[in-house]
Amino acid sequence: MVDKIKVSLLGSTGMVGQKMVKMLSKHPYIELVKVSASPQKIGKKYKDAVKWIEPEDIPENIADLPIVSTEYEDHKDVDVVLSALPNELAEDVELKLVKQGKIVVSNASPFRMDPDVPLINPEINWEHLELLKYQKLNKNWSGLLVKNPNCTAAILSMPIKPLENLIKVKAIYITTLQAVSGAGYSGLPFMAIEGNVIPWIKGEEDKIPKEINKMLGKLENSKIKHANLEIHPTTTRVPVKVGHMGVINIVTDDNFDEKEVQKALEEFSELPQKKNLPTAPKKPIIVLKDEDRPQPVRDLQYYNGMSVAVGRIRREGNVLRLIALGDNLVRGAAGITILTLELMKELGYL
Repeated sequence: MVDKIKVSLLGSTGMVGQKMVKMLSKHPYIELVKVSASPQKIGKKYKDAVKWIEPEDIPENIADLPIVSTEYEDHKDVDVVLSALPNELAEDVELKLVKQGKIVVSNASPFRMDPDVPLINPEINWEHLELLKYQKLNKNWSGLLVKNPNCTAAILSMPIKPLENLIKVKAIYITTLQAVSGAGYSGLPFMAIEGNVIPWIKGEEDKIPKEINKMLGKLENSKIKHANLEIHPTTTRVPVKVGHMGVINIVTDDNFDEKEVQKALEEFSELPQKKNLPTAPKKPIIVLKDEDRPQPVRDLQYYNGMSVAVGRIRREGNVLRLIALGDNLVRGAAGITILTLELMKELGYL
């Protein structure tokens, strides 16, 4: 019998927090024992504190858990703290817990680009967890901090990774079509997005190149040497509930074959698949042949939202064109956090 990893969850009542609650409620060896939320909810039962928006009922084993604070005393007896906190709250709360000795795996943006903090998309750069061997010493922290990437960077990096050794990339031009759920449950007024497309998302066009280049970097002498891909994103918000799509154009001088590209994507598999981790999709990338795919309504369900769907793979001169789609709440947030924790256990970092 596998010993359970006992975890607490910060930001448990938000959209990503709810998705984590749902995914953890049936996990074979990660047990959610504490839920945290805003101060006015402390002491309430989870079922009374949350505005539940998931289609299934609140899991019975979580519903009656009392909401606790973000203070160390409320988390000192768990093995790992998972964080789905809003970015504006995360830095102070998480850093305080790490300095007091907790392991924190976080979906929030602060510290993502810190050279001593691994930014993990498990199939892309699991090796970067080795930074944890040096983090405590470099930072003088008692605990450990691991970050997950921005939801869009998490999705877009998936099809780019298998191609890095197949074609020589000169530049990548990306236009994203990002769901309103990426802004949180109350993040975008109905009147702003209904029947509309907003061609700018604050901070996204800066985050995507930086985070992808960090994830695709190589670990050298206890430091990450970032990749140097020239990435030009244009980020847009579209009136779709869930699902971030990227229209990707990769400029190369190579004489590449579309079929080889398709094969590389279809056969992509990494350590999470080889170790058969519970949250790992059997196929991280699903290649779709229909010319009108992927679509958010039809193509987010693969492996419970942990796969990225790729379609319209085609060559036009020296440009490789493709479209990638992923579940921003699962592959881009809740699921990637849980899979990262599974990977940490597998590699002995817990």
